[in-house]
Amino acid sequence: MARDNAPRERQKKQLERKQGQRASYDRILIVSEGSKTEPNYFREIRAAYRLHTANVEVRSSELGTAPIQVVQYAQEPFENGDRHKSIQRRAFEQIYAVFDRDDHGSYHDALTRAEQLNGKLRNDTRQSVAFQAIASVPGFELWLLLHYEDVQAPLHRDEVMRRLKRHIPGYVKGSSNAFAITSEHLAVATARAKRLAQRFSAHTDPEPFTAIVDLVQRLTTLHR
Repeated sequence: MARDNAPRERQKKQLERKQGQRASYDRILIVSEGSKTEPNYFREIRAAYRLHTANVEVRSSELGTAPIQVVQYAQEPFENGDRHKSIQRRAFEQIYAVFDRDDHGSYHDALTRAEQLNGKLRNDTRQSVAFQAIASVPGFELWLLLHYEDVQAPLHRDEVMRRLKRHIPGYVKGSSNAFAITSEHLAVATARAKRLAQRFSAHTDPEPFTAIVDLVQRLTTLHR
């Protein structure tokens, strides 16, 4: 009996269509620890700046939420592709692994592994791929809080949430409109995060730090 190749042909056509929709700027893969908060935020930016979904892929880690698992999973769709989502193997120029410090035991291992991978992978055009850890100390919500307050000393994640809710009543993790609510203060948050980066780094925890600013700046200037 002849084998039905229709599903394979449909996948091939979907992939060809997605490739045809790509823009000229870099292809970016963002993998986050969180399943809703961070993906929703970056998808909001993608929509607000009209970035091609074929160029900016946002997904959450399917291996687990530990930082090292986020870094490991970021390699997986890059190296193996994802036929269900029409993603080709090695079809990115930049990879970002987004995770929090919190109390994760593998946090520093994840930072080290990301540094080891940076520039070592090759994509489908034989270019070296930028691989960057986007870490936040203590967590992602520090970035949102910087839109309203200048933080210069360590804060527990519970205190960050408490302060953030004073500015955004009803805020909960997984909110789908965090960028829309905070974007009018983006320039202020960027300046504050950059000042923190002059004093601290992802390696100096528990001092406050967030590299979310780097990824936000990359996305908001991607098509210029």
